[in-house]
Amino acid sequence: MRFRAKIVDLGCLNHFTRVSNTISKLAKTCTLRLSPDKLYFILSDKVANGGVSMWCELGQGNFFDEFQMEGVAADHNEIYLELTPENLSRALKTAQNAKTVKIKLTNKHCPCLTVAVELPSLSSSSRIVTHDIPVGVIPRKLWTDFREPTVPDFDVSIYLPVLKTMKSVVERMKNISNHVVIEANLKGEMNLKIETDLVCITTHFKDLGNPLWASEDASQDRDSENMAEARIDIKKLLQFLAGQQVNPTKALCNIVHNRIVHFILLHEDVSLQYFIPALS
Repeated sequence: MRFRAKIVDLGCLNHFTRVSNTISKLAKTCTLRLSPDKLYFILSDKVANGGVSMWCELGQGNFFDEFQMEGVAADHNEIYLELTPENLSRALKTAQNAKTVKIKLTNKHCPCLTVAVELPSLSSSSRIVTHDIPVGVIPRKLWTDFREPTVPDFDVSIYLPVLKTMKSVVERMKNISNHVVIEANLKGEMNLKIETDLVCITTHFKDLGNPLWASEDASQDRDSENMAEARIDIKKLLQFLAGQQVNPTKALCNIVHNRIVHFILLHEDVSLQYFIPALS
């Protein structure tokens, strides 16, 4: 089992840093899955127990100038590691103006992802800062626990409003309630609602647009004005909105009525899915 990769391009490095910062805000620990052409950051808290799950996919060719790996076996050419994303994020923060960053799977007392950052220096010798990030190697028999989550048959799919706007609305609501209801329909309308014994507040968004895939199946048997809704933990929603640094070109939300809210952020070379289960 071997893995080594190198980033030279500063734009790619900054982009990879933003992705790892996002992951570190969304998960205390996660699984890093390495395959020859893609990397995945996976969080699979059991949704049944009220946990969120996350699936973030990156094409390695868009980030790394060199990328070599040998998986567990020839017919299973992949590596699954458990890591604390905050540690990776911290290591990459020291690499803001680096000449190169090398990431390698090593064994120092325990398995580590070793991040070697070569910094520019005034003398001819370069300065290298090394971070050893402890990781756990996940055995092959457990890999099935980290499959891509299936997208449930949703009732409504809708494009999200500007995420910063949504975040500031949710931040204000968080001071009043622990829960928020997200509802949307196939006319491009979405509402964020909180209700307590004392107050009921709703923020309306209009003309957001609905992705095409939804209208094909869902709209046939669904009145376009009917709202699908889910009541979710407001802290989990805020964590998702506040942690987001990938600057998506598209952001959308699928709602399975009273069951789950599924967010998708798409960037040219990153896709991030985030599932928040509904509260009963």
